[in-house]
Amino acid sequence: MAPRPVIIDTDPGQDDAFAILLALAAPELEVLALTTVAGNMGLAQTTDNARRIVELAGRGEVPVYAGSARPLLRDPRPVPEIHGETGIDGWDWAPARQGAAPVHAVDYLVETLLGHPEKITLIVLGPQTNIALALRRAPDIAERIDQIVFMGGGFFEGGNMSPAAEYNILVDPEAARIVLNSGVPVTAVPLDCTHATPAPVNWSAALAAHGSEVMRACAGMMEFFERYGNAKYGTASRPLHDAVAVAALLWPELFTGRLCPVDVECAGELTTGMTVVDWLRQTGKKDNCTWLNGCTDPGEVYRRMESALARLGR
Repeated sequence: MAPRPVIIDTDPGQDDAFAILLALAAPELEVLALTTVAGNMGLAQTTDNARRIVELAGRGEVPVYAGSARPLLRDPRPVPEIHGETGIDGWDWAPARQGAAPVHAVDYLVETLLGHPEKITLIVLGPQTNIALALRRAPDIAERIDQIVFMGGGFFEGGNMSPAAEYNILVDPEAARIVLNSGVPVTAVPLDCTHATPAPVNWSAALAAHGSEVMRACAGMMEFFERYGNAKYGTASRPLHDAVAVAALLWPELFTGRLCPVDVECAGELTTGMTVVDWLRQTGKKDNCTWLNGCTDPGEVYRRMESALARLGR
């Protein structure tokens, strides 16, 4: 079977880095490009991070397109306190050998979706600004998207940046609402799912033991990423949220969820950015999102992830 063509929209972020590396390592996926957005860090930094990640993987031919520098209506909200000064702290990164492609990410998305012979899957790992702008600019692209898999939101688990809101949605709730109501098949990988998929305790040591540059970089990023999260939540390990989203695309048999109506609160006094999930279908609204809420075997997810990552850079 031919690999599935995908575009990754991202704001790296250590967990984005793992997600990108996993997608590049997976023979089931053909990564056409990365598009970047302001999120975990400002746009210049997320774009530079994306270039460094594809080059670390030995896949420097994969282009990176810089996109939106701010959310649709709100101010940017970088979080260096979580991801460090670069966003991918934990490894001594070599400078990127080349820069971003000279086309705006939204232009690239529209042109590629309309012109590619196959439908394309979008893997969305940060605020959904680029995707919303592309859908607004060229509504016809909705028919050319096979599906959108995004990491974001939380319902049963609440939020991680406010009591009600998860980071990726809180940064640009208006964009997420546009995407969810676009008519494109959408799968959400929210905190409900990622919190059920924690990494093995001390997984960084197992990664480092492989010895390759890619795996040592992964080990360093994992150690840094867990430091903040474990202190905040009082846990012994943390889930790699964005990598879990790619894992859910690759290995759906390991995850549980339900197709149901989902929308985003954009004007709540206490709940802005909340993903409102009609799990019991009480509103009469149309089902628009497969909402993942669990993982049947977290250990297997990370075993498969480790095996795939170990193939890079060999």
